Amino acid sequence: MNPRETINDILVNLFNEIWKLEEEAIITEEFRDITNNDMHIIEAVGLSGENTMSLVAKKIGITAGSLTTAVNALVNKKYVIRHRSERDRRVVFLALTKKGIKAYEHHQEYHRRMTDSVIQNLDETEIPILLKTLDGLSDFFRGYKDKMQKDKSA
Repeated sequence: MNPRETINDILVNLFNEIWKLEEEAIITEEFRDITNNDMHIIEAVGLSGENTMSLVAKKIGITAGSLTTAVNALVNKKYVIRHRSERDRRVVFLALTKKGIKAYEHHQEYHRRMTDSVIQNLDETEIPILLKTLDGLSDFFRGYKDKMQKDKSA
């Protein structure tokens, strides 16, 4: 294979493996009542207690309606609570319960271990190169997403 084909093969397999392995790693017996998508909503809600429904929906790239459905399930499962703003009753804040914080920390630990496993194999001169490469990949995805959204609205 030439370098372009090799990189493509690595990226495609890596994305698929990350998604599958992450689900297996983070949806343990303790968190069997939620999905990988639920875990990413929990991650987007975060620990601050100051994230609104609209901000979380934007962070994860879904509609407010889709988030409402998912949050309803997470509230029923006691991972998330919501409360309305005192200043503007239309604004709904999300916060994690103790159970939600435990799930959040479990997910963060998986990501920490994944990141550490990459960094431990690099010397200090290689880390900036990896960062530049990942930034370029991230820019591609953001630009591609923006283009898709423009094409949909046209």
